[in-house]
Amino acid sequence: MTDFTTLNIPEPQEIPNTFIKAWNLKDPKMLASIFDEDAEFINVTGLWWHNRESIFEAHDYGLKVIFKDSELSLRKSKVKYLSETIAVVNARVHLEGQTSINGKKAQARNTIFTFVVHKNDYGNWSCASAQNTDIVPGKETHIIDEEGNMDAVDYRSS
Repeated sequence: MTDFTTLNIPEPQEIPNTFIKAWNLKDPKMLASIFDEDAEFINVTGLWWHNRESIFEAHDYGLKVIFKDSELSLRKSKVKYLSETIAVVNARVHLEGQTSINGKKAQARNTIFTFVVHKNDYGNWSCASAQNTDIVPGKETHIIDEEGNMDAVDYRSS
Protein backbone atom coordinates (compact mmCIF):
# COMPACT_ATOMS: atom_id res chain seq x y z
CA MET A 1 0.00 0.00 0.00
CA THR A 2 1.36 3.40 -1.01
CA ASP A 3 1.73 6.15 1.58
CA PHE A 4 0.15 9.33 0.21
CA THR A 5 0.90 12.87 1.38
CA THR A 6 -1.94 15.16 2.37
CA LEU A 7 -1.74 18.12 0.01
CA ASN A 8 -2.58 21.69 0.96
CA ILE A 9 -5.10 22.65 -1.71
CA PRO A 10 -6.83 25.81 -0.44
CA GLU A 11 -9.28 26.36 -3.33
CA PRO A 12 -11.17 24.01 -5.70
CA GLN A 13 -9.64 25.61 -8.82
CA GLU A 14 -6.25 24.37 -7.59
CA ILE A 15 -7.28 20.73 -8.14
CA PRO A 16 -6.67 20.74 -11.93
CA ASN A 17 -3.55 22.87 -11.46
CA THR A 18 -2.15 20.33 -9.00
CA PHE A 19 -3.12 17.40 -11.26
CA ILE A 20 -1.29 19.07 -14.18
CA LYS A 21 1.75 19.91 -12.06
CA ALA A 22 2.01 16.30 -10.85
CA TRP A 23 1.54 15.00 -14.42
CA ASN A 24 4.28 17.23 -15.81
CA LEU A 25 6.61 16.23 -12.96
CA LYS A 26 5.74 12.57 -13.74
CA ASP A 27 4.83 12.17 -10.07
CA PRO A 28 1.95 9.67 -9.79
CA LYS A 29 2.07 9.77 -5.99
CA MET A 30 1.48 13.53 -5.97
CA LEU A 31 -1.22 13.12 -8.62
CA ALA A 32 -3.05 10.45 -6.62
CA SER A 33 -2.75 12.56 -3.45
CA ILE A 34 -5.38 15.00 -4.71
CA PHE A 35 -7.93 12.16 -4.52
CA ASP A 36 -9.87 10.72 -1.58
CA GLU A 37 -8.91 7.22 -0.51
CA ASP A 38 -12.16 5.87 -2.01
CA ALA A 39 -12.19 8.21 -5.05
CA GLU A 40 -13.48 7.26 -8.48
CA PHE A 41 -11.62 8.05 -11.73
CA ILE A 42 -12.79 7.41 -15.30
CA ASN A 43 -10.25 7.92 -18.07
CA VAL A 44 -10.82 8.93 -21.71
CA THR A 45 -11.53 5.36 -22.86
CA GLY A 46 -13.86 4.54 -19.98
CA LEU A 47 -11.41 2.65 -17.76
CA TRP A 48 -12.73 3.08 -14.24
CA TRP A 49 -10.61 3.04 -11.08
CA HIS A 50 -12.29 2.85 -7.68
CA ASN A 51 -9.74 4.11 -5.16
CA ARG A 52 -6.65 6.25 -4.74
CA GLU A 53 -4.30 3.26 -4.88
CA SER A 54 -5.65 2.11 -8.27
CA ILE A 55 -5.54 5.72 -9.56
CA PHE A 56 -1.89 5.80 -8.47
CA GLU A 57 -1.07 2.44 -10.10
CA ALA A 58 -2.69 3.41 -13.42
CA HIS A 59 -0.89 6.75 -13.56
CA ASP A 60 2.39 5.25 -12.37
CA TYR A 61 2.30 2.94 -15.40
CA GLY A 62 0.97 5.60 -17.78
CA LEU A 63 3.49 8.26 -16.82
CA LYS A 64 6.35 5.78 -17.29
CA VAL A 65 5.19 4.24 -20.59
CA ILE A 66 2.43 6.01 -22.51
CA PHE A 67 2.91 9.58 -21.28
CA LYS A 68 6.62 9.64 -20.32
CA ASP A 69 7.39 12.50 -22.74
CA SER A 70 4.04 14.25 -22.49
CA GLU A 71 3.06 17.62 -21.14
CA LEU A 72 -0.34 18.84 -19.98
CA SER A 73 -1.42 22.46 -20.00
CA LEU A 74 -4.56 24.08 -18.67
CA ARG A 75 -6.54 26.05 -21.25
CA LYS A 76 -9.61 26.98 -19.19
CA SER A 77 -11.31 26.02 -15.95
CA LYS A 78 -14.57 26.80 -14.24
CA VAL A 79 -15.76 26.13 -10.71
CA LYS A 80 -19.43 25.57 -9.88
CA TYR A 81 -20.08 25.55 -6.14
CA LEU A 82 -22.82 23.18 -5.04
CA SER A 83 -22.37 24.29 -1.44
CA GLU A 84 -19.65 25.99 0.61
CA THR A 85 -17.82 22.66 0.84
CA ILE A 86 -18.67 20.90 -2.45
CA ALA A 87 -17.88 21.97 -6.02
CA VAL A 88 -17.59 20.70 -9.56
CA VAL A 89 -14.47 21.84 -11.41
CA ASN A 90 -14.36 21.53 -15.18
CA ALA A 91 -11.00 21.97 -16.87
CA ARG A 92 -10.11 22.05 -20.54
CA VAL A 93 -6.65 20.48 -20.84
CA HIS A 94 -4.20 20.20 -23.74
CA LEU A 95 -1.97 17.11 -24.04
CA GLU A 96 1.19 16.97 -26.14
CA GLY A 97 3.92 14.36 -26.44
CA GLN A 98 1.97 11.16 -25.84
CA THR A 99 3.87 8.14 -27.12
CA SER A 100 2.09 6.25 -29.89
CA ILE A 101 2.16 2.46 -30.24
CA ASN A 102 5.06 2.57 -32.71
CA GLY A 103 7.12 4.77 -30.37
CA LYS A 104 6.60 8.03 -32.25
CA LYS A 105 4.81 11.03 -30.83
CA ALA A 106 1.03 10.94 -31.10
CA GLN A 107 -0.87 14.02 -32.23
CA ALA A 108 -1.75 16.57 -29.58
CA ARG A 109 -5.29 16.42 -28.22
CA ASN A 110 -7.64 18.24 -25.89
CA THR A 111 -9.79 16.85 -23.11
CA ILE A 112 -12.27 18.05 -20.54
CA PHE A 113 -11.71 16.94 -16.96
CA THR A 114 -14.62 17.01 -14.53
CA PHE A 115 -13.55 16.93 -10.89
CA VAL A 116 -16.10 16.58 -8.07
CA VAL A 117 -14.35 18.09 -5.06
CA HIS A 118 -15.06 18.79 -1.41
CA LYS A 119 -13.45 20.55 1.50
CA ASN A 120 -12.03 17.94 3.88
CA ASP A 121 -11.77 17.99 7.68
CA TYR A 122 -8.44 19.84 7.45
CA GLY A 123 -9.88 22.72 5.38
CA ASN A 124 -8.22 21.55 2.17
CA TRP A 125 -9.96 20.56 -1.04
CA SER A 126 -9.86 16.95 -2.18
CA CYS A 127 -11.27 15.11 -5.18
CA ALA A 128 -14.01 12.50 -4.71
CA SER A 129 -14.45 11.71 -8.41
CA ALA A 130 -12.96 12.66 -11.77
CA GLN A 131 -13.71 11.93 -15.40
CA ASN A 132 -11.54 12.77 -18.40
CA THR A 133 -13.30 13.07 -21.77
CA ASP A 134 -11.58 13.46 -25.14
CA ILE A 135 -12.74 16.39 -27.25
CA VAL A 136 -13.39 15.26 -30.81
CA PRO A 137 -13.63 18.46 -32.88
CA GLY A 138 -16.71 18.76 -35.09
CA LYS A 139 -18.28 15.50 -33.88
CA GLU A 140 -21.45 14.84 -31.90
CA THR A 141 -21.28 11.15 -30.96
CA HIS A 142 -19.72 7.78 -31.70
CA ILE A 143 -21.27 4.98 -33.72
CA ILE A 144 -20.16 1.40 -34.18
CA ASP A 145 -20.38 -0.01 -37.71
CA GLU A 146 -21.25 -3.56 -38.80
CA GLU A 147 -17.60 -4.66 -38.40
CA GLY A 148 -17.48 -3.34 -34.83
CA ASN A 149 -15.34 -0.28 -35.61
CA MET A 150 -16.11 2.86 -33.64
CA ASP A 151 -16.15 6.19 -35.44
CA ALA A 152 -16.88 9.73 -34.31
CA VAL A 153 -19.64 11.28 -36.41
CA ASP A 154 -21.49 14.55 -36.90
CA TYR A 155 -25.16 14.11 -37.80
CA ARG A 156 -25.47 17.73 -38.90
CA SER A 157 -23.16 17.20 -41.89
CA SER A 158 -24.99 14.09 -43.14
